[in-house]
Amino acid sequence: QVQLVESGGGSVQAGGSLKLSCKHSGIIFSTCMRGWYRQAPEKERELVALISSDGTTNYAGSVKGRFAVSQDNAKNTLYLQMNSLKTEDTAVYYCREMCGSYTFWGQGTQVTVSS
Repeated sequence: QVQLVESGGGSVQAGGSLKLSCKHSGIIFSTCMRGWYRQAPEKERELVALISSDGTTNYAGSVKGRFAVSQDNAKNTLYLQMNSLKTEDTAVYYCREMCGSYTFWGQGTQVTVSS
């Protein structure tokens, strides 16, 4: 059993920053790809950032240079540091773990950026 719980969402003005966390509890897999996704109203869920077990990262073009994904394996926690936020970053943000044939999702946390 695996549970992912996001936190850190909220409301911020454009140009501001937020840091999201995704706490993993339950079974620990040795090798996982972890990531952050987001879904804005009436839009498809989209990839924001990925981080592999060796720390290799990949970002969507729209967030590259503004967002940073990281993980603390000792705390079983995934992070997303979001800087220079824009109104178009408003969405529900989800964390995801892909471990072999298993995929786990968090419940999501709302991020609202106002102008």
